[in-house]
Amino acid sequence: MSSPTVRWRWLGRVDYATARRLQEGYRDRVLAGDPEAEVVLLLEHDPVITLGRSADPAHVVAGEAELARRGIPVVRTRRGGDVTYHGPGQLMVYPVVRLRRGVVAFLESVARALAEVAAHYGVHGAAWRRDPAGLWIGDAKLAACGIHLRRGVTSHGWAFNVATPPDAWSLIVPCGLRGARQVSLADRAPPGRAPASVAEVAEVAGPIVARAVVS
Repeated sequence: MSSPTVRWRWLGRVDYATARRLQEGYRDRVLAGDPEAEVVLLLEHDPVITLGRSADPAHVVAGEAELARRGIPVVRTRRGGDVTYHGPGQLMVYPVVRLRRGVVAFLESVARALAEVAAHYGVHGAAWRRDPAGLWIGDAKLAACGIHLRRGVTSHGWAFNVATPPDAWSLIVPCGLRGARQVSLADRAPPGRAPASVAEVAEVAGPIVARAVVS
């Protein structure tokens, strides 16, 4: 019997509201019993700050005027976690699948897949950490996670820093972790190994993550 698989799709640049509607549409199809609806959506967002269910609004440190000047909205979401930033240079990984194991095991499996992607670019040592949750290289965070679960079907997911502008993190306290460093794949890749684009990383990550979410 062949191993189960799900599709993956690279969507390019997608605003946050559109991506949320897409996830909800796929999720509703999965809940309705459509076996073809499970998918891993890969994309970049326009700049946006999102607040998870446990977010402290004080962790958005930029003022309204500064955010308005930079055209960055602040959006409340149903995912877990605190405050984070999404934007160009960051690969969003949104699995919309039936949960086949516990939530922590699911998150760990995606983290391992993203660590494999990092290793593809010569960045070794990335590892899952449950508390605080994410993919870390030592004391620096390479990818943040936060999912929503409805009747056993996942949405939201992972933000993988490919070449996230460092000044983006000055707008917030990332994930509510004061003093925690954020790092991008491009920062740690050896000379000549850094990815040319988020789209390139998506092509590597797509099949790896798609296998991980059903393994």
